[in-house]
Amino acid sequence: MHLEKLGKEHINQMFEGILKLQDVDECYRFFEDLCTVNEVKSLAQRLEVARMLKNGHTYHKIEEATGASTATISRVKRCLEYGEGGYNIILARLEKEE
Repeated sequence: MHLEKLGKEHINQMFEGILKLQDVDECYRFFEDLCTVNEVKSLAQRLEVARMLKNGHTYHKIEEATGASTATISRVKRCLEYGEGGYNIILARLEKEE
């Protein structure tokens, strides 16, 4: 995993903190403090791109719906195919809740 090279202790602390958030409101509050608005939008956009790719949408449709560049769509697709499976975990759990 590439993130481990960045300083595992601090990354673990951040992830453990995220896991302690209890609801969407707390997530909004934490991420608003942690990230810029554009960073949060970018993260959300990537997740939506992943969902749309999993559902078989074309690059053109994804680009229109999300405003994501083809480079972002390609990167997300590469992660879906060859990454660590993180998108798949989240998408499966979100789909299960619907």
